[in-house]
Amino acid sequence: MQKKLASRVAMSLIATSALAFSQLACAHAHLTSSMPAANTDVTQSTRTLTLSFTENVEAAFSGVEIVDAQQKPVAGEKTRLDAKQHNRLIVDLAQPLAAGSYQVNWHVLSVDGHKTKGSYRFSVK
Repeated sequence: MQKKLASRVAMSLIATSALAFSQLACAHAHLTSSMPAANTDVTQSTRTLTLSFTENVEAAFSGVEIVDAQQKPVAGEKTRLDAKQHNRLIVDLAQPLAAGSYQVNWHVLSVDGHKTKGSYRFSVK
């Protein structure tokens, strides 16, 4: 009887460990929202972009690039980590974006060591 109980406890511990490990393996910083939002047309030009992720990111190993419709980088951008919310990157632009289409390319390193990247588009009218 004790052997069966010990076996059940061991199997339960193994299953719990496997579940915990699989959840950690899936823990990557994914983009949850952006301002301007993906695939939108904004009527006012902005001097700041904000990207929010599912978990905190390492600013030193993360970055954002904004390119125009001709794939030329927007000049004068500076990316920083939000001082209060470490899952948020803020991109300050030297000047407002002109009317046109833009692509935002981002890459982040989450605090748990996983790298992710992606891109999205928006337009200024």
